Amino acid sequence: MEKTIELVRGDTPGTEWRFPVLRFTGTQADAPKTYIQAALHANELPGVVAINALLPLLRKAEDEGRILGDITVVPHANPIAAGQHLFLEHMGRFSFNSRTNFNRDFPLLDSVGEVSDLPDDDAPVSAEKRLKARLLTLAHGADLVLDLHCDDESLSYLYVPAPFWPHMSDLAQALGSKAVLIWDESSDGAFEEAAFSPYRNLPATHGDWKRRAITTVEFRGRADVSPAFAEADAQGLYRFLALRGVIADENVAPAEEWQGLAVPLANVEMIRAPVGGALLFHAGPGDHVAKGDLLVTVLFAPGEEDGAVEVRAPQAGLVLTRRAHRSTRIGEDVMKLLGDRPSDVGKKPGALES
Repeated sequence: MEKTIELVRGDTPGTEWRFPVLRFTGTQADAPKTYIQAALHANELPGVVAINALLPLLRKAEDEGRILGDITVVPHANPIAAGQHLFLEHMGRFSFNSRTNFNRDFPLLDSVGEVSDLPDDDAPVSAEKRLKARLLTLAHGADLVLDLHCDDESLSYLYVPAPFWPHMSDLAQALGSKAVLIWDESSDGAFEEAAFSPYRNLPATHGDWKRRAITTVEFRGRADVSPAFAEADAQGLYRFLALRGVIADENVAPAEEWQGLAVPLANVEMIRAPVGGALLFHAGPGDHVAKGDLLVTVLFAPGEEDGAVEVRAPQAGLVLTRRAHRSTRIGEDVMKLLGDRPSDVGKKPGALES
């Protein structure tokens, strides 16, 4: 394993950020190349601990000559967000500088060759833009691109570009994902979309499609950081790499059929708070609900008659996520419900959430 340190120049004199990159060199030039990163939202740690548990498996495979395709791993992809604390609270989702979600506004390239046009560290643009360009450059040329995230309280699920489904069901099966959200328009320049963008104009029948896998992995919820989860997720990642021919391992059996739920983004009901107040959840991730079932009560005037509002399921479906906090403002997303049909509310263009 080769370890290098990437340096990102700060926006003011005397400041800089560093992050490690780990590389394993494959023995077969035609084997798939892999890029895995975690913690683009720096306080989402399930992917970080999964990578920590995966690396011993990769080092063992390297020692035994079983790594066939190049593997690049970035265990903590966002040193800028890692240092963002306010009054002891770690805030890793939005940039303190631009107020932009760190997983939005990545450059969208029209072809693979355009990666050379991305700003380097001497470019007169902000550090977060140069960091995003650096991460895309590191992922350049990879057939398998896995961006590891997590939700608030959640089942394990994937975001997948429509041309890559259903051939990415082997990843869903290997990771034990319970759901797949399929997108076919835009995710507001998320890393996944930026990694996919150079291939967007290839015909659907192009032979490269089934070789590739590009996804955002949501490893359950923010608090699901434990030795057991880390080991299970690492085993799933390792199994997927073996199934795709990145690692040789005769002990990995062929993929079984995935049994989860795959829906287009249009079928995701974003359940929003009609008022601000305390959240009293009546359903949680993994629950199947019928139309009209009570999902959450929002208490806005404690002790008063009619001081609470009930929010019910607009259609039958699977509860995928809910907020970890128990205090909400009016209009905030509090749950994701996966339905059998498109939402009547209508979906805004771009990503599901800010």
